[in-house]
Amino acid sequence: MRPVGTTVAAYLAGSLREHGVRRVFGVPSESFTMFMDALLDEPGMEFVAARQEGGAAFMAEAYAAASGGIGAVLGGRAVGASNLAIGVHTARENSTPLLILVGQVTSRHRGREAFQEAALADFLRPLAKHAVEEADPLRVPEAVSRALGLAVTGRPGPVVLSLPEDVFAGEVDETPSRPVRVPRPRPSDSEVEAFHDLLSSAERPLVIAGAGVRLSGAEGRLLEFAERWGVPVVAAWRRHDVFPNDHPLYVGHLQLGAHPEIVATVREADVLLALGTRLGEITSQRYTAIAPSQRIAQVDIEPAMVGKAYPVELGIVADLTEALGALLAAGPPRREPSAWARERRAACERAAFVPPGQHDDRVDNRQIIRMLREALPGDAVITNDAGNFSGWLHAFFPFREPHTYVGAASGAMGYGLPAAIGAKLAHPDRTVVSLSGDGGFLMTVQELETAVRLRLPIISLVFNNNMYGTIRMHQERRYPARTIGTDLGNPDLVALAGSFGAFGARVTADAEFPAALREALTQDRPSVIEIRTDPEQISVWRTITQLRDGK
Repeated sequence: MRPVGTTVAAYLAGSLREHGVRRVFGVPSESFTMFMDALLDEPGMEFVAARQEGGAAFMAEAYAAASGGIGAVLGGRAVGASNLAIGVHTARENSTPLLILVGQVTSRHRGREAFQEAALADFLRPLAKHAVEEADPLRVPEAVSRALGLAVTGRPGPVVLSLPEDVFAGEVDETPSRPVRVPRPRPSDSEVEAFHDLLSSAERPLVIAGAGVRLSGAEGRLLEFAERWGVPVVAAWRRHDVFPNDHPLYVGHLQLGAHPEIVATVREADVLLALGTRLGEITSQRYTAIAPSQRIAQVDIEPAMVGKAYPVELGIVADLTEALGALLAAGPPRREPSAWARERRAACERAAFVPPGQHDDRVDNRQIIRMLREALPGDAVITNDAGNFSGWLHAFFPFREPHTYVGAASGAMGYGLPAAIGAKLAHPDRTVVSLSGDGGFLMTVQELETAVRLRLPIISLVFNNNMYGTIRMHQERRYPARTIGTDLGNPDLVALAGSFGAFGARVTADAEFPAALREALTQDRPSVIEIRTDPEQISVWRTITQLRDGK
C-alpha cells in the first residue's frame, strides 16, 4: 500500500520556497484557497494580496526583476487569468522569470462550460514561454519542476501552470522541487577569435547592451570590456542601468524618439556588438537606425534571438558573463577611446544637458528630472509607466549604478505604481520612486491601498497633462487638430492620495518640486506628488503646435 504523502498544495508551497520565492502575489480565489493555506506553513513565505490581478502581476514581475529571483502570481479561473495577461506579456518582453499559477475549475466540471471555465493554458500560451495544465496530482511534481526550470534557463520568462481546484488536495510522495543549476554556456575558442578579428577590424565599433547583461550579472565585465577595447556603449530600450551613464564611454539610450545625436552614433558605427539585446523595434528606432552595410556580432543566451531582427556576421550563443570573461581573457592590451568615441560621448552629453534653473510660473520636466537625480541616493530604484512623460526620464536621468531601474519593455500602462511596490518589497532599505502619467497612474491607482496596507514608503510622481499624451501626439502628427478620445478628466490626486492614507502634494511650478520631494522622502507611508504639466509640450522634443505645423 502506497504511504500517504503530502498534498499538492503543500508540495507546491514547499517547492516555491526551495526555489527562493518568498512572496506570492495575487487576488484571493476559491480556486486555490488550499494552496494559500499551505503558504502559512512555510516559514518566511508571504502572500501579498493586491486589488486586481493585473496589478499583482506587475508587482510580481518587478519583484523578480529587482531581486534577481523568480516571481510568483496567482489568478483564479478565467476572470483572474484574463486580468493577469498583461503581466504575462510584460514578463515575456522583459525576460523576467515568473510563475503564473492559475486555478482551474474542478476536474469533474471541466468541459461543461462550468462557471468561469476557460482553457487557461491555451489562453495564455501565446504570451508565455511555457504553459501547461496538469490534472493528475501524481504528475504535478514533474510539471512544477519543468515550469520553474524553464523560467530561469536560457532566455528567462513567464511560465503558466494551470491546476484544477481539486488537484491541490491530491497527494504526492515527492519531496519539494529543488532548483536546477542554470546552464551558462561559454563561446568556443574559434568564436572568441572571430569576435576579436571582427572588433579589431572596426574603426567605429559600438556596443548595444541589453537585458542579457543584467540577467547574467555581467555589468562589471561589460565595463571592463569597454574600457579594455575603448569601445563606446549605448543602452538598449529601457536598459539604462547596464552601464554607468556618467562614464566617458557611455553614449546614450535608445528610447522611443531618441535624440538624433544618439541615433547618429548607431548609424555611424561600422561594427555593432549586440550584447544581450534582440535589436527590437524601439532599440533599432523602428528598424531604421541599422543599415545592411553595418557588420553585426550578436551574443545571446537564446539561439532564437540571434539574427532574429537583423542578419549577423557572427552569432554566439552564450551567457554574457561567460562570453565577456572569455573575450577579456583573450586580450588585447588596453586601448584608449578613439576620437570618434570621444566625439560621440560629447554628443551624448550635449543631448542630455539640462542647464540648472527653476521656474516659479511653470513646470519644465527637464528641471524636475534634474532635481530628482540630485535629491536621490545613488542606489535609489526608479520604476516607470508608459507614456510620453517617460521621455524626459529616459533622456535626462543618469543611471550611475546597476540594478537601479525597473521598467516594462512592453510599454504597458499602469506598470509604474505596482512595480514600485514589487521593487520596494525586494529592496526595503532603498528609496523607490515611480514615474507615471495621469493616464497610466489611474489604471492601477487601486494598488495605492496595497502600498498603504503594507506601509511601503514608495513615492509616486504623476505627470498630469489631462490626456493620453502619446496617442495625442500621434493624432496631431497624422490628423492635426482632429483629436478624439485622448482628452481626460482627473480627480483631485492629492485628495485621492489622502483618501487612501497616503501623503499627497501638488506641484504647479518646478521650483515647488524640491520641497515636495523632501517631504515625501521623510514619510513612513506612500506618497503621491502630482506634477501639473503643460499639455502643449507633448514630448521631449516637440510641442503640439510644432506637430500641427509639420515640424
